[in-house]
Amino acid sequence: MDVDQDEHAAFARVYSANYPLVLRYCYRRIGDMESARELAQETFVVAWRRHRDAPESVLPWLYGIARRVLADHWRARRVRPVTVPMAESVDVVDDGDFAAVTLAQDLRRAFAGLSESDREVLRLVTWEELDLSAAAQVLGCSKTAVAVRVFRARRRLARLLDNPPAVRAQKVSATVREGV
Repeated sequence: MDVDQDEHAAFARVYSANYPLVLRYCYRRIGDMESARELAQETFVVAWRRHRDAPESVLPWLYGIARRVLADHWRARRVRPVTVPMAESVDVVDDGDFAAVTLAQDLRRAFAGLSESDREVLRLVTWEELDLSAAAQVLGCSKTAVAVRVFRARRRLARLLDNPPAVRAQKVSATVREGV
């Protein structure tokens, strides 16, 4: 086997092992399977062109490429990213478990109340199960910066869960009524 065939075989292994993960990454951010497939394919086209630059830990590198491909897609369409609800992250079985359904709804609402930056860093460490170093590679920043972003995003999410907008509106309304 010559070098060219070795490179093709190595890339084919990378593609086989990581395509489903990149497809899932794209789908969770775009919400349309056909578009997600196109974006995942485009990610691997870019990855092939740059395969000689690939680090040892290839998945975060691929997520970083996919992130830029998605940004180009959104920029071209001039729309904000649409994400799939967190149903995969919360196992809710339709067995009448009201508390679990309520928690899932509260979590979705709170998550939607975060900035896109907060949502993305939390997606990387929860949905994609990346460690801080890998998430830093995807986001193009330091591990320390990601750790701070995760900490702050989790704190903001907890605040939104503890104090949902409806509760805040009721408190403001009650305060106004009491002052009148």
